Amino acid sequence: MIIFLLHLLLIVSLGPNVKVSADNIQFAYSGFTGSNLTVDGTTTITPGGLLQLTDGTAYLKGHAFHPAPLRLRNSTNGTVQSFSVTFVFGIISVYPDFSAHGMAFFIAPGKDFAAALPAKYLGLTNVENNGNASNRRFAVELDTIQSVEFKDINNNHVGIDINGLQSLRSYNAGYYDDKSGEFHNLKLISRQAMQVWVDYNGEKKEINVTLAPLRMTRPARPLLSTIFDLSKVLTDQVYLGFSSATGRVNSRHCVLGWSFGLNGPAPAIDIAKLPKLPRAGPKPRSKVLDIVLPLVTATFVLCLGSIIVLFVRRRFMYAELREDWEVEFGPHRFSYKDLYHATDGFKDKHLLGEGGFGKVYKGVLRTSMMEIAVKRVSHESRQGMKEFVAEIASIGHIRHRNLVQLLGYCRRKGELLLVYDFMPNGSLDKYLHNHDGDESKLSWAQRLHIIKGVASGLLYLHERWDKVVVHRDVKPSNVLLDRDMNGKLGDFGLARLYDHGKDSQTTHVVGTMGYLSPELMRTGKASPFTDVFAFGVLLLELTCGQKPIKESLQGGGHAVLVDWVLQHWRNGSLMETVDARLHGEYDVHEAELVLKLGLLCSHPFANARPGMGQVMRYLDGVTPLPELTPTDLSFHVLAMMQNKEFDMCISYPDLVSSFGTISSLSGGR
Repeated sequence: MIIFLLHLLLIVSLGPNVKVSADNIQFAYSGFTGSNLTVDGTTTITPGGLLQLTDGTAYLKGHAFHPAPLRLRNSTNGTVQSFSVTFVFGIISVYPDFSAHGMAFFIAPGKDFAAALPAKYLGLTNVENNGNASNRRFAVELDTIQSVEFKDINNNHVGIDINGLQSLRSYNAGYYDDKSGEFHNLKLISRQAMQVWVDYNGEKKEINVTLAPLRMTRPARPLLSTIFDLSKVLTDQVYLGFSSATGRVNSRHCVLGWSFGLNGPAPAIDIAKLPKLPRAGPKPRSKVLDIVLPLVTATFVLCLGSIIVLFVRRRFMYAELREDWEVEFGPHRFSYKDLYHATDGFKDKHLLGEGGFGKVYKGVLRTSMMEIAVKRVSHESRQGMKEFVAEIASIGHIRHRNLVQLLGYCRRKGELLLVYDFMPNGSLDKYLHNHDGDESKLSWAQRLHIIKGVASGLLYLHERWDKVVVHRDVKPSNVLLDRDMNGKLGDFGLARLYDHGKDSQTTHVVGTMGYLSPELMRTGKASPFTDVFAFGVLLLELTCGQKPIKESLQGGGHAVLVDWVLQHWRNGSLMETVDARLHGEYDVHEAELVLKLGLLCSHPFANARPGMGQVMRYLDGVTPLPELTPTDLSFHVLAMMQNKEFDMCISYPDLVSSFGTISSLSGGR
C-alpha cells in the first residue's frame, strides 16, 4: 500500500505525461505546452510549446529539468538499471556556417548549476571543476564549436561525457544507412529538427547514442557506442534535463519533444504534435504592400526614373567582384554591403591602424551585433588570386585561443577585404613603442604571458593543425591583445599552407624588414624556421623594448637588435638590455631565459634554431635551456644578411625607420 501511495505521489508531482509501475517509469512530451518543467537562466517555454534553452543573447546559459528526481538504481543490488531517452532538438544560428557552442542532455545529482560557465562550458562545468569525479554527471553533448582544451575532434560532433567536457567517446554528427551501411553526415546547425536516442544497458554496461533526421526511422546501428558502468557515477537520486550556452554568435538551442523509459524503451514522440522551430531570418514581408500597390501605380510611374537612378548608384556602391571559382568558398565570403554598414562606410573614426598592406577598421555586424575588424587590402587581378582566396578559406577553419579568428573575406575590383575577430586592446606594438601615457606600460608578467601565448599559437600553426601554416609576418603589430591582455597572433594575409612532410614551394620574399631570416632573404623560401627567427626577434623586442633595427650609438647609422643583445651577452652585461621602463621589476631568471632563447631562435643558421615545440618546453620549464657558449653564438646577423634587399634598407635609413613590408598581393606567393 505504501509503494502504491509513493507511485501515486510521483505521478502527481511529475505531471500527466508520467506512467509509473513497480519497476517502470515513463514520461513523454510531444511539445511542452502545460508542462511543469523547472527552468533557469535564459530557458523559456514558448506559447507554442517549444522549450527554448537559449534566446540568442551572447554569453548566457539556460537549463531545463524534469520537475522531480528519479531513482535509476536497482533497490536490490544498487546498480543503475537500463533506461532509454529520446528527444528532438534544433539549433538556429544567425549564420549558416558557424554557431555559438552547443547543447547537452544530462543526468546530474542536483539542479544547482549556478557556478557553471557559458560558451564552451555549455552551462555544465567551469574552469575549476571540469572533469572532477565529484560532479557525478553523465551527459551527451551536441557540440558546434571545436575547443582545443577539451580535445574536441571538430566543430560538428556528438560526444559522451562523464563529469566533464572532454568526451569519453565522440564522433562526427551523422547516421549509418540501414541498407548500404554508408555513413551520412548531419550538420547540427542546419536549422532542421533532428532526433536523438540515448540507451543504457544495465547488464552490459553499454551506452549507445543514435542520431537521425526527424522523420527518419531510427537507424539500427548507433552513432556512438561505449562500455561504461554508470553505477560508478550516478547517485541514488538524479535529475534529468538539458543545458545550453551561447558565446559571441547569435544562436538559439531548442527542444521540441522528450521521452524517457526505465527498464524499457522510451515512449515514441508524436511528431505530428511537435511545435515548429523559430524562423532563422527576418520576418516575412508584410502583404500590405501587395494591397496598396495598385492604388499608387501612378505615383510609381512618376518615380520610376528616380528609382532606377538610385538603384544603379546603390549597385555601384556595393558592387563586388565575383568569379565562378569562388562558389566553393561561399560560406567564408561576406557581402560588401554588410561590411560597409558595419563600419559606417569605412569612416576614419573607426580606423584602428594602417600598415604596408592597407587600413584596418572596427565594425559591428548589424544582424548579430558581433564586433569585427576589417582589413582593406589593395590588389590587382592576377592568376594567384584564386590560390590566395583558397588559403584564406582554409585558414578560416583554424580555431585556437592564441590566434585571431579569420572569419572570411570580400572581393571588389582592386580591393580585398579580410574580416577578423575584433581585439579590444589593439596591437602589441602600441604598448612597446608608444612611450606616451600609461597605456604604453607592460609589466614583465604581462610580457611573459604574451610570449607564451604567441608561442602556443605558432606551435599550433606549425605542428598541430591539419596543414603546416607558415605565418611569414610575425611581429608586434600582428600580435593582438584581447580584453584580458592575452596575446593572439593575427593577420594571415601572407600565410602559406602546405601538407605535413612536404616542403614549401614559396620563392617570393614577403615579410617585414628586421624580422626576415638570412636564408629567406637569400632564397625566398619560407618555412617554420623562418617564423621561429621572427619569433626570436619578437622575444628580444618584448624584453628590451626596442625595435629590431635601432639607432646606433656609435657614429650614427643603424644597428641590428640581435647583434646588440649578443654583444652584451659576450660582455657579461646581458641584463643591461632589459627594458628600462620595467624599473627593475622583473624576474631576473625569466628575463635571462627569454633573452637567451631569443638569441637562439634568431640564429642565422636555420638548423641551429629550435622548433616551436621545443620553444614551448623551454618556456614552460619542462626542458632546461642548453648552456650557450661563445662558439654557439659566434655570429653577426648583419654580416650574414649580405644581399641586395638588406643592403638597400641599411643604406636608406628612411626605409628602415618605417619598417615597410616588402611584398604586395600582386607579386606572387
